[in-house]
Amino acid sequence: MKPRTNTPSACPCGKGPYASCCAPLHAGTPAASAEALMRSRYSAYALRLADYVLASWHPSTRPAELDLSGDAAQWIGLQVLAAKTQGERAEVEFVARFRIGGRAQRMHELSSFVLEDGRWFYVDGVMREK
Repeated sequence: MKPRTNTPSACPCGKGPYASCCAPLHAGTPAASAEALMRSRYSAYALRLADYVLASWHPSTRPAELDLSGDAAQWIGLQVLAAKTQGERAEVEFVARFRIGGRAQRMHELSSFVLEDGRWFYVDGVMREK
């Protein structure tokens, strides 16, 4: 991952200081849980870290490329509703809030994760009704 030159003090995921929350994951430390990976992916979207988002995506569903440079969304909050793990599979349900053009919106998703070789990967997600 590319090192950040302008790092926030508070983590975008809302869990604590960026330096001790998602920054280590963005630097290559494996996530301890699917929830931690999901939080780090949210923070990566907020910080426009496309390389990290792609690296944390399972190869079976990963897009060939991801360009976040033109993303107009301003990510403003994350709420984890549920997280459950069964062996090497996990699901995390969350609501991510963002603003586009001054208008607040929300995304409610149930995401699936898999643990392979000691690392969690995002597989896919299903959007939930508002």
